[in-house]
Amino acid sequence: MKVKTKSKKVNKAWLADHVNDPYVKLAQREGYRARAAYKLKEIDEALGLVRPGQVVVDLGATPGAWSQYLRRRFAPRSAGTGGAAVGELDGKIIALDLLPFEPIEGVSFIQGDFRDDAVIARLEAALGGRAVDLVVSDMAPNLSGIESADSARIADLVELAVEFSAGHLKPEGVLVAKLFHGSGYSQLVELFKKTFRVVKPIKPKASRDRSSETFIVGIGLKKA
Repeated sequence: MKVKTKSKKVNKAWLADHVNDPYVKLAQREGYRARAAYKLKEIDEALGLVRPGQVVVDLGATPGAWSQYLRRRFAPRSAGTGGAAVGELDGKIIALDLLPFEPIEGVSFIQGDFRDDAVIARLEAALGGRAVDLVVSDMAPNLSGIESADSARIADLVELAVEFSAGHLKPEGVLVAKLFHGSGYSQLVELFKKTFRVVKPIKPKASRDRSSETFIVGIGLKKA
């Protein structure tokens, strides 16, 4: 006799929500690899962060929806709005992820663990000494379900993103990072406030209501 497990019910509920999700449908229509593109789009439209000519680092880039959005913002107007927009970019995008990344024209990709010094060295080499205008981080660890362990993993990635940004952003540069409400959240907000002149928490409409996911934007580095 088959017994319906809770996990199967959860998986079916998630699948039903996913199939009917308006942002999933919109992503399919507009050629984005994931609905996450609209999270960055909302943040950008609210705060005016992305401008042609910038140097941008996309951390936790796979499957590439945020890099796609950035690429469209940097593409010539004649390229249109399609996901496969072509033409030389007015800007530089460097994407990094532990997982493989399907190539996007004009986006440089580095595969590796952001916690690895050798990977950071490759990222710095790709920058070629240029200061960064914008760091966007959608990084998240594989969650174990053990809150204390998961909070520590999340904090580690956010702290690394802040540390990298502090060392590589222009004085007026910006970091957009994903956080999760829960243990350690207030400490990460304080870290942002110590590092940046302006700190703005934001929960895009494209971020599911039931998710503890939120984003925090740090604008303009404080002088050391």
